[in-house]
Amino acid sequence: MKFTLIVCTYQRPQAIVTLLNSVNEQLVYPDQIVIVDGSLDTSTQKVFSNHSYNNLEYFLVDSEHRGLTKQRNYGIDKVDPTSEIVCFLDDDIVVTPAYFKLLLDTYKSHPEALGVGGYIINEVNWRPVAKGYVPKINEYTFDGYARSDGSRFVIRKRLGLDTDQPPAYMPNFAHGRSVSFLPPSGKVYKVQQFMGGVSSFKREVLKEQKFSEYFEGYGLYEDADYTLRLSKKGSLYVNTAARLYHYHNADGRPNQFYYGKMVVRNGWYVWRIAHPRPSIKGRIKWNLTSGLLTLIRFTNVLTTSKRKEALTEALGRTVGWWSLLISRPKRQ
Repeated sequence: MKFTLIVCTYQRPQAIVTLLNSVNEQLVYPDQIVIVDGSLDTSTQKVFSNHSYNNLEYFLVDSEHRGLTKQRNYGIDKVDPTSEIVCFLDDDIVVTPAYFKLLLDTYKSHPEALGVGGYIINEVNWRPVAKGYVPKINEYTFDGYARSDGSRFVIRKRLGLDTDQPPAYMPNFAHGRSVSFLPPSGKVYKVQQFMGGVSSFKREVLKEQKFSEYFEGYGLYEDADYTLRLSKKGSLYVNTAARLYHYHNADGRPNQFYYGKMVVRNGWYVWRIAHPRPSIKGRIKWNLTSGLLTLIRFTNVLTTSKRKEALTEALGRTVGWWSLLISRPKRQ
């Protein structure tokens, strides 16, 4: 299967070299690599004058095409029409050697798949547990594995605000559990959403459905929006054997206040994409959970060393929450 890799980058010249060096070690190498650079300078462009990668096409875009979803759509327009699969990777990712091979194998074993996501292995510690294992209040179990549950989920359990859906599915009140709550079992799981920075899709899907440019700049939750819309048309999967590392490079990220505001407003937006008319109970639980998570972030001012970040994010969440009373995001 011919496939294209698209990498959208912004102000991260060193990170993208690390990523592409890991791509060079792949068992199956991309037939085309499209780099869409939204940087404000030429530091990333200069990287490619000192490093050579096969099948690579580099594009430095201006403000008209700058921003994650705009850059992705720009990259889609540059995809070779003979490619069957298009993969997306964030620029602060490192892939294991069999990553692309295992993604492509998933399309062969699940030909109905419209998209397949990869699996990040350096963010959560899982351990296998025996059948019938009863988790503690601060643990989460799924498919024979257990992991610790953060304080926010422990509190949500005690208040009856935990999700009633499996990982990577959105409940009626949103605030579900992400792909990171799928265990490293090596299995392929059917899902409703996955991360855009470790994703792949059939090319014809991307031709029919573009990424929403409602998500300007950093584009928080743009992947949830895209995959939730796509899951209404067909099947999506995550292959937990297709593994990679995510190093969360801080360069190019928004300030914590803006991030906190996006968490709430963009979160509301994708909730209404999945559930345009949620139940009254769902609406109440969405607001209760949003308020609880904001309160927890305020308490982090006292419980973490990054007090300024916790405070500014909490304030951003508060502003974002109240702003919904004045102007709600318009669904596109």
